[in-house]
Amino acid sequence: MPNTNSSFLNNFQPYQAKADEEYMNEAQKAHFTKILMGWKKELMEEVDRTVHHLQEEANNFADPNDRASQEEEFSLELRARDRERKLTKKINETLERIEKDDYGYCESCGIEIGIRRLEARPTATLCIDCKTLAEMKEKQMGG
Repeated sequence: MPNTNSSFLNNFQPYQAKADEEYMNEAQKAHFTKILMGWKKELMEEVDRTVHHLQEEANNFADPNDRASQEEEFSLELRARDRERKLTKKINETLERIEKDDYGYCESCGIEIGIRRLEARPTATLCIDCKTLAEMKEKQMGG
């Protein structure tokens, strides 16, 4: 599950829509572009920290237990970075959808996903109803 609890996503200003404002207008697209770019920047900084950490801590311990502990730590860190790499790809795809004016609409039924849902999960491609239905189908198939 991607980490959506990043500090950037928890510290943005919610969008204040004006009365009779058109959905996914330029101001809203700019708002989400800013959120996505900030999130992506934060993920890239985390990658840089990981690379630095792995280079700094790459000791060849004589004790097999110490070596195993370090390898496990590195493995966990690399798995986290792999999830973040996949999330960065999803962010890039979302930014492309904004550019193509294809952002903010459910890819299943076509209705507006909604500003608040997109603020909670900026890479969402399904409205809450279609997402709920997809999760129910997934549970039935898997369980």
